[in-house]
Amino acid sequence: MVVGLGNPGAEYFNTRHNVGFRVIDALAEALGIEVKKKKFGGVFGQGEYGNKKLILLKPCRFMNRSGQVVATAAGFYKLELADLLVVSDDMAIEPGRIRLRTKGSSGGQKGLDDIIVKLGSNEFNRLRIGIGPSGQQQGYDYVLGKPSPEENDLIDDAIERAKQAVICWIVNGIDIAMNEYNRDVVD
Repeated sequence: MVVGLGNPGAEYFNTRHNVGFRVIDALAEALGIEVKKKKFGGVFGQGEYGNKKLILLKPCRFMNRSGQVVATAAGFYKLELADLLVVSDDMAIEPGRIRLRTKGSSGGQKGLDDIIVKLGSNEFNRLRIGIGPSGQQQGYDYVLGKPSPEENDLIDDAIERAKQAVICWIVNGIDIAMNEYNRDVVD
């Protein structure tokens, strides 16, 4: 199951905080999976890729309340934590960069915080997409803001790389995906 984090509602479309939703949308288009069914407190779609069943999920609760949606869906499908990949934004990573990890802290990302609490574990795969630091702006305002055109180009590239990294994870597993996609490619 691949979960993309974001905030529901048109006012949050294309904000920095919604890059996880954008990755799910890119995957859905590339893999021919419709993400429209409503269940678990989110919208999801099911399909297959690389001879593996795949669930794409976007929680329809605000970012900091994503955990119950993820825990409910994971429990329903009886998923092992190794079969879960959560995609989120990260202010500690420069725009255009992505990072895959198998476990760890939330790094202050409220959606990941809530998922860790609701799953009772931080040992699940995550893919973080860099949105860069907030600078003088309050973190809340920054993540809910829209990136500049320059940042948006970098974030668009990162979303494409993230889509490819998720596909690699599905086919080859987390170790190969980390080796391939954790390399820095942004100049």
